Amino acid sequence: MEEHHPLTRGIDHVGLTVADIDLSRRFFVECLGWKVVGEKPDYPAVFVSDDKAVLTLWQVNTEDGFVAFDRRRNIGLHHLALKVDSEEDLREVFARVSAWPGVEVEFAPEQVGAGAHRHAMVREPGGARREFRFSPLA
Repeated sequence: MEEHHPLTRGIDHVGLTVADIDLSRRFFVECLGWKVVGEKPDYPAVFVSDDKAVLTLWQVNTEDGFVAFDRRRNIGLHHLALKVDSEEDLREVFARVSAWPGVEVEFAPEQVGAGAHRHAMVREPGGARREFRFSPLA
């Protein structure tokens, strides 16, 4: 059997282009409790972390308008799934984010297929899709 030796070691960070960097920063920091770990105001970009993952929020250029993401028509990130530790945490994070100004709920916590996993999906104020997922076996 051929040995498997990956050349990479996981994800360092994920860069997300957002419609309004201030609204997205507030969503992650004030709503989800993440912290700002860096900024590049001239780009502009904000780096946020939950101590496990780092996201780079990049401001889209709005001078000539922009095209909102359509998960069925655009190449690129379909959504970003964030882990929670329990079903109770999933209900809590969903209650908080679904009440956050500018959030659009795609669906409330529900079972994933026939398995034990549960998830919920929203669009955060910057317009990108966020999944919150509890996997009891993880």
